[in-house]
Amino acid sequence: MLCKTDYSYVNFFNKFHSINYFYCVIIQSMLLSIVLLAVGFVLLICGANVFVEAASSLAYHLKVPKIIIGLTVVAIGTSIPEMAVTLSSALHGANGMAIGNVLGSNIANVLLILGVTSIITSLAFKKKTIKYEIPFVIFITVMLMWFGMRYGAITRPIAMILLLFFLVFVGYLYFNAKKEIGEAEQVSEMSLSKIASLLVLGVATLIFGSKLTVNSAINLANMLHVPNRIIGLTLLAVGTSLPELVTCIIAAQKRHVSLVIGNIIGSNIFNILIVLGFAGLIHPINFEFAFLIDSAIAIVVTTCLWLFAIYRQKLTRYMGLFFLFCYFGYLMYLI
Repeated sequence: MLCKTDYSYVNFFNKFHSINYFYCVIIQSMLLSIVLLAVGFVLLICGANVFVEAASSLAYHLKVPKIIIGLTVVAIGTSIPEMAVTLSSALHGANGMAIGNVLGSNIANVLLILGVTSIITSLAFKKKTIKYEIPFVIFITVMLMWFGMRYGAITRPIAMILLLFFLVFVGYLYFNAKKEIGEAEQVSEMSLSKIASLLVLGVATLIFGSKLTVNSAINLANMLHVPNRIIGLTLLAVGTSLPELVTCIIAAQKRHVSLVIGNIIGSNIFNILIVLGFAGLIHPINFEFAFLIDSAIAIVVTTCLWLFAIYRQKLTRYMGLFFLFCYFGYLMYLI
């Protein structure tokens, strides 16, 4: 009887030791992910700082307005993480992450990023942004929602239509750049070779920092058993939008307001037309019914931005707080 009791005690001790070891491994993994998350943030801040300076100098050398640089170079550079994640998700059949990443990023860009940035400084809108660019974002989001509702997927023909609309947008930018060529703002001079080097360095740092941040966040989410769609709409969306967030904050601190607005509007256009366009061209992406609701939310959010822009011609601190409140409400809805 004593031997049996001793044996049971040994079994209990071994199980207790195994459970403790298991939790120690989990805690260590979580701590490592948190450390890597912090390193990713540092890289994003450094990369964004370099990128904003180079983009501002590029606007001076090319003699084009900063809003054009924001809508193209900065928007594309900070949207590279969305493209990488969406293409990878589509190729691996993770449709929820692919479309969720784009829609979630576009919602986060307006509510979270413009919300935070407008608290730092008021963001004034140009007339052309109010008249053409924001309505264009609303139009292509409605178009994406209609394609998803009508065909249930982003097929190759639909992807080609999205890419065609991006060419139309580029033509619009080129036309405006020629008309507004005298509106370029003066910034500190920098050689073209240095600008090119800093742009490459900035984008590379943003990509690496974003990848490190997103992977760490996903590891933490997987430990908590979070579904794919929620990961796409939240962690991946916010993670891949971190370059836009950090870039906009630094641009706002440097009073490059045109870069902030151009970055967000351009990123949202780029996400739908180029990111989903190329992803759908490589591999058709199924459009889940739940994404119709997320598309509708993206349309409502962008329409609110447009109405604020029409009514006040700028985003104030109180509007930024309202946007942040709405974004946290959206996160609560997802949870």
